[in-house]
Amino acid sequence: MNILTVTLAPRESVSRRALVAFSGRRQAAQISFPSVALLWKVLGPKGWTLLEAMTGKGPMTVRGIARAVGRDVKAVHGDIRALLETGVVERAPDKRIVFPYDAVHVDFMLRAA
Repeated sequence: MNILTVTLAPRESVSRRALVAFSGRRQAAQISFPSVALLWKVLGPKGWTLLEAMTGKGPMTVRGIARAVGRDVKAVHGDIRALLETGVVERAPDKRIVFPYDAVHVDFMLRAA
């Protein structure tokens, strides 16, 4: 099963992980956000609904994604652009959108301030 882990991590932690990957050690699929605010901005209710519709489905058109979630194509296009810019989804060679994972694991801890 191809699983994406979504985390909160400071830049230093992401840089250390990248160095390990560059040394040749295989890393699990992970996308890290520097803050809860950015994570919720990208993966709020609308973004999460798009990922649910795309998980395990292979490449899809924006129109197909919009149809799957029952939303306007133009609005979905804007949300897909945010997911593309943060690397959560990818553009396939045929220009369709792909979320190449079978599952998503969200891993972060909320602590007292």
